[in-house]
Amino acid sequence: MTHTRFAFVKAQWHADIVDRALEGFTEIVPLSQVDVIDVPGAFELPLMAQDLARSGRYAAVVCAAFVVDGGIYRHEFVAQSVVDGLMRAGLETGVPVVSVSLTPHQYQETEHHNAIYRAHFVRKGREAADAALGLLKAREALRADVA
Repeated sequence: MTHTRFAFVKAQWHADIVDRALEGFTEIVPLSQVDVIDVPGAFELPLMAQDLARSGRYAAVVCAAFVVDGGIYRHEFVAQSVVDGLMRAGLETGVPVVSVSLTPHQYQETEHHNAIYRAHFVRKGREAADAALGLLKAREALRADVA
């Protein structure tokens, strides 16, 4: 695959955890091929993903967020809206939008849980890189078969 650019968008809520996804992603995709964009929270991811996908600069857009239950049911609406919006951004633009947006069932803001989720986000970042590269390779093969 030729030199390909990726956008990596990170929500800043729980940045100490979310930023780890970028670490995992860049274990597979060189940081020199990644433009990193920070947004305030998860809810802002779909619009930014759509704007970046429409720019024509990126082979794929990866979005990372950690949506936790703050004691009210709002997190479920946010998480569902984010995932739906990211899927829609990819389908409407034709540019892959990969989600590393996680909503844990059990999260307590303790060092133990934070350590678990930091490690989990590194793994999810690697998986996002594999997914983006795999999808790009499959789409290239499809175009070659059609041509």
